[in-house]
Amino acid sequence: MSAGASKKIPGARSLIKSLECEGVETIFGYPGGQILPVYDELYDSSIRHILVRHEQAAAHAADGFARATGRVGVCLATSGPGATNLVTGIATAYMDSIPMVAITGQVPTALIGNDAFQEADITGITIPITKQNYLIKDVKDLPRTIKEAFFIASTGRQGPVLVDIPKDVQSNLVEFSYPDKIEMRSYKPTYSGHPLQIKKACDLIEKAERPILYVGGGAIAAGAAEEVLQLAEMVMAPVTTTLMGKGAFPENHPLSLGMLGMHGTRYANYAIIDSDLIIAVGARFDDRVTGKIDSFAPNAKVIHIDVDPAELGKNVRVDVPIVGDAKSTLKKIITTLKVKLPKTAEWNRKIDAWKREYPLEYEPECSELKPQCIIQQLNSLVKDGIFVTEVGQHQMWAAHYLQTLKPRTFITSGGLGTMGYGFPAAIGAKVGCPDRSVWDIAGDGSIQMNIQELATAMENDIPVKVAILNNRYLGMVRQWQELFYNKRYSYTNMKGQPDFVKVAEAYGADGILVERPADVRDAILSAQKSDKPVFIDFRTAREENVFPMVPAGAAINEFVNQRRMK
Repeated sequence: MSAGASKKIPGARSLIKSLECEGVETIFGYPGGQILPVYDELYDSSIRHILVRHEQAAAHAADGFARATGRVGVCLATSGPGATNLVTGIATAYMDSIPMVAITGQVPTALIGNDAFQEADITGITIPITKQNYLIKDVKDLPRTIKEAFFIASTGRQGPVLVDIPKDVQSNLVEFSYPDKIEMRSYKPTYSGHPLQIKKACDLIEKAERPILYVGGGAIAAGAAEEVLQLAEMVMAPVTTTLMGKGAFPENHPLSLGMLGMHGTRYANYAIIDSDLIIAVGARFDDRVTGKIDSFAPNAKVIHIDVDPAELGKNVRVDVPIVGDAKSTLKKIITTLKVKLPKTAEWNRKIDAWKREYPLEYEPECSELKPQCIIQQLNSLVKDGIFVTEVGQHQMWAAHYLQTLKPRTFITSGGLGTMGYGFPAAIGAKVGCPDRSVWDIAGDGSIQMNIQELATAMENDIPVKVAILNNRYLGMVRQWQELFYNKRYSYTNMKGQPDFVKVAEAYGADGILVERPADVRDAILSAQKSDKPVFIDFRTAREENVFPMVPAGAAINEFVNQRRMK
């Protein structure tokens, strides 16, 4: 034990001391009756508490903090509706494998199961969306549980853990002692890839003529960007990433193919289909990437590296499954490979021809403000920044036109696709990285789902910048209605939108309206100079579509005809 026995303290203080032992410096939360003992202890704590305006935002902010820093994010809420308001944020973190510890208050143990005021079975509710959860009934278990929670959240395939603490447990007295380490016989993640599987993978790589690296968020979680680059250059294999993998490979590199899948680049999708070897690193072959499974990479052998054995072979057939951490496994592959002269010259010439033939493109018009142009200018003007997105068309345009060069600089809700995620996540990212510019790229629909967090940003001097691509539609849904439902725009026309400039100013933030292409640059530079949160309301072309696009259920080389749809 690292801390010897001492005088008895309340469970709430034991919790705070446990969090301090874990190095927690910031908590995002919202108080309520069943978590009051913890909030009373926070009053004198060294931990910074950031009061959000909705519990969902607390979870998203903790998530954004974790993605930007690589550390465990922490959020705090009361029982009942406070706890259930965290659920969307917990599910978002779970789908994207983000390390988070969510702490909730609960009614006293004697009242559990009696439908007490503000009681909800939050451990039962969150079983499918947490890596582990706990209901603490004995105050003596609190330090060990917190130690376990942080260990589980941050190791193996990372993810959220929930700790539910009844109010009487928070008040009961206990002698505090925090464990130095934790041993869990039932939980022992495998980090080192099996040598035999490594050898099989190297044999395939050495024989491949059309290899491709397919890289997901697991490579970023493992800190494997350097190894991905080294392997790619060693084999001269092109690299495509998932939405979650953006930043694992520099997108200005000649071998970069950008993102693949439903809204991937044509050349990335064509390369996957035509490859003879896929080296999948920390990616899970989800439906947005594979499209029609039967048509996905029909001639390719597959090497799949993942720390979670449940992902291997789940969606596609795998020839060489390797359970292990992406970084250590790639290091072993690199040291084992005997490639002297890659066989990929013809392959790369073919891909370069695809890049020339099918570049990312849109039709710029002087009279209309194009969202692609706005993002290109952000990419040019914001140096060494962190970009966060909401979910929708703007998210895909950001994925296409932001040239991401480093890990943890592109943050988005991938698996769950959570509207309202971006703004609170940007707040969390800025708290974790106060010296970096943090921009949220938003749609006019998404931003209104957590727009109240302007108060959080103002109160805590968190100067995030928000670029609202305002087309006055629920843009991605409208696009599907245009392409597949004969332009029957059923309830996607966002009439009655607020004046976002006035909304920002009402909170004390800065607001800028941009309606002309000529004003985009000055607006971005002005926002960069401001020491306040800034909303820029970009009034964009209303019916601009995201292309490339593969229809749901189609093969990933079966694109909607972009020019015909104009």
